[in-house]
Amino acid sequence: MSGIDRARRTVLGVAIGISVLAVILVLAAWRNDHLIASDMGTATAEVLSAGSLRSAISFVTPDGVTHNPELGVLYPTGLTAGQRIAVEYARSDPDLVRVTGRDVRVALVPAASLIVVTWLVAAPVLAYLRRRSEARA
Repeated sequence: MSGIDRARRTVLGVAIGISVLAVILVLAAWRNDHLIASDMGTATAEVLSAGSLRSAISFVTPDGVTHNPELGVLYPTGLTAGQRIAVEYARSDPDLVRVTGRDVRVALVPAASLIVVTWLVAAPVLAYLRRRSEARA
């Protein structure tokens, strides 16, 4: 196998890998939403720290227990520290919590964008490598 063929396989493998990971991300978000919806509790939470990828929150369940989910809240975009927000959580696992009104649809555009950009970069590289391989043959 030539270096060009190896490069083509590598580019193709990376593009497929990124695409598969994006799909898995969406499927995981859907699964989390399903778990929350099947055993839903609601609460008002305080945003302790806010970031674009992770926001820490604290909320109290009806049994009086305070929860600070280790992984933060799902779909944290647009939150600010000190803000009070409505959340939905899985009563069987209060660490699985999302901002009320947000669901897997929030993850669809970023995941689809990632897949499109990946293939917009990979396709010309693969075409170039294919032309080089054919020229050598």
